[in-house]
Amino acid sequence: MWLYEKKLEYPAKVSGPNPALAKNIITQYGGPDGELAASLRYLTQRYSMPTNQTKGLLTDIGTEELAHLEIVASLVYNLIKNASLAQIKAAGLDPYYADHDRAVYFINASGNPWTAEYIQSKGDPVADLVEDMAAEQKARATYEYLIQLSDDPLVTDTLRFLREREVVHFQRFGEALVQVEDVLYNKKYY
Repeated sequence: MWLYEKKLEYPAKVSGPNPALAKNIITQYGGPDGELAASLRYLTQRYSMPTNQTKGLLTDIGTEELAHLEIVASLVYNLIKNASLAQIKAAGLDPYYADHDRAVYFINASGNPWTAEYIQSKGDPVADLVEDMAAEQKARATYEYLIQLSDDPLVTDTLRFLREREVVHFQRFGEALVQVEDVLYNKKYY
């Protein structure tokens, strides 16, 4: 079905252990505006798109979001894998550690687990594409906040890449919205 290259779409390098930064970045793994929510949203909504082009776009972006999920997971894992228990406690990740050790788990920055309530699939192509555009803008904003919080230049570089992909996705969804509106609302009479 897909060709999978066993490498990340973009490197997920870190300068060293930083559980405090991991605690914030994990929101893009299991938070409301994160990569899991985006991927599941698009891969579900594609079925009710009226054109093959928009179905393909949602499939392409949905699978790219899975690649971004892998990048975020790698960042989080690399930021906590060699952290001492003292660093984990100082970052306030001791409850997380008690439940998950250093494994990556779908939570937001506040520690709340991922829920399907984060996503919507309305079945109306226009409503879904507008929601997708809003989701991409919220993800872009979250990446900007994470960049501001980052004290690791290697992590910041990766976060900038992910932020830019959100901008591109927003643009592609805008183009798809125009196409779908043309198909749905501009009936031609001869």
